[in-house]
Amino acid sequence: MKIDGVFSGGGVKAFVFIGALKALEEENISFERVAGTSAGALFATLVAAGFRAKELEELFLTLELKQFLDQSRIGSIFPFIKWLTLYQTMGLYRGDVFQQWLEEVLREKGIQSFQDLNPHQLKIVAADISINRVIVFPDDLEESYQIDPSFFSIAKAVRSSISIPYFFRPSKLIHPLSNQKSLLVDGMILSNFPLWVFDQPNRKRERPILGMQLSSPQHLNHLTTIHNSLDLLKAMIVTMRTSYDNRYISENVAKEILFFPIEDVQATDFDLSRSEKVSIIEYGYQQTKQFLSSWTY
Repeated sequence: MKIDGVFSGGGVKAFVFIGALKALEEENISFERVAGTSAGALFATLVAAGFRAKELEELFLTLELKQFLDQSRIGSIFPFIKWLTLYQTMGLYRGDVFQQWLEEVLREKGIQSFQDLNPHQLKIVAADISINRVIVFPDDLEESYQIDPSFFSIAKAVRSSISIPYFFRPSKLIHPLSNQKSLLVDGMILSNFPLWVFDQPNRKRERPILGMQLSSPQHLNHLTTIHNSLDLLKAMIVTMRTSYDNRYISENVAKEILFFPIEDVQATDFDLSRSEKVSIIEYGYQQTKQFLSSWTY
């Protein structure tokens, strides 16, 4: 059966998606279209590229995540330098190694730009903080930047989507006509779970949609208690991250979301051991098997 899939962001927690894909493959469920934000954009891209669960497991279990924490040469020698230069660089790590790695991985499948995929097969969500809007690659490239989406690098799009503010440096896009520079950061700040990309109001679905969310379903109806200024700041950040998505998630749609509440792993835990990765993958597999046993589509 063919479905559409939406993958949320969540950093290294996204290893859970490998187990989910394994369970889906066992039920002969595959994706026609995929979308994602941040780490979800990475896995959506790999699925669109044709990677199977077994290939992804082999790839990520042997992957040294710390290689993506790339710094300047002097920053590598003097680690404190990255903190001193954060004001100017706007990110502790460059993100270049990640983009180069993804380019090599996609090249194995003969994929480089969006023209190498079927139309509308892949949607990647980022946030352009220069023009204050959600950006969907490749859809918004021509209108927002006058860039031909066909030849745009998929790895560059994913690099933009995974740019966690202050952790990775913002990704840059240059408007070819005006030479205006845009800074793009992790799509999670505006839409961490872009179910709206496929599930749009007043439009009949072409096929079932399965959302995969790296959080608990309780967050949909969570009431935040605010006692002080710090609570207020946290509440505002959470609201920015979730309100855009929650607007599209009705009680009915929520039944079609696979939730993976992983509380003991942080999104930026780039020092995960192999056994921890295996545990997260297995958790994703078991959660998905349980979900599929009662999923009606």
